[in-house]
Amino acid sequence: MSHAIAARDLAFTYHDGTAALRGVSFEVVRGETVALVGPNGSGKTTLLLHLNGILRPAAGTLHVCGRSVGPAALPEIRSKVGVVFQHADDQLFMPTVFDDVAFGPLHMGLPPGEVRERVARALEQVGLAGFEARAPHHLSGGEKKVAAIATVLSMSPQILVMDEPTGSLDHRSRRRLIGLLASLPQTLLIATHDLGLVAEICRRTIILDAGRVAADGPTAAILADAPLLARHGLEPPAPPAART
Repeated sequence: MSHAIAARDLAFTYHDGTAALRGVSFEVVRGETVALVGPNGSGKTTLLLHLNGILRPAAGTLHVCGRSVGPAALPEIRSKVGVVFQHADDQLFMPTVFDDVAFGPLHMGLPPGEVRERVARALEQVGLAGFEARAPHHLSGGEKKVAAIATVLSMSPQILVMDEPTGSLDHRSRRRLIGLLASLPQTLLIATHDLGLVAEICRRTIILDAGRVAADGPTAAILADAPLLARHGLEPPAPPAART
């Protein structure tokens, strides 16, 4: 069995003394779509930022795509792990959508022709073909979300790590994004409060609370365990007909 991510006793404390991760261990198999859920302050975002070396653990080990996450491996790991932040504006900073999606491939040193091909493919994949000349700040919230995903897909990553991908989206934009996520072939680790999203596309769910793994198992079993969810500040998702 090939693991995309393998964490062992991962610990991290911020400079102010906040212990964000307290011995986190889990594995993600290549091709899995895994949800990471838990209350605010549980350590979800902190964990995600370890996966391409933005943060470094104080203790424990972390392997991504078979490589230990350390200075020597960071360029390779960052080419294989695409991080989509909670706020799309954190990833969209160039004058046009084309420039944003081309930014990563250009900095990989790829020739212009391949950069254009990657941009076209990524925009087609997220439904933004024809948006190349648009200014990112003129896009709708849903368009910004998928444009941010396109900036990562243009790098051809093996793993996509997403922080609250459906946050603040209206119903139509959320449905389109869920359809996109369900179609992606990459390994996905999705931190979210949207348990409806989790129920639809994640076969496995990890509950993180107070920097520790509180539960890890099949999504159907975890979402059906109302007392477990309640202990960790979560509510079962609404039935499909009632979701918005």
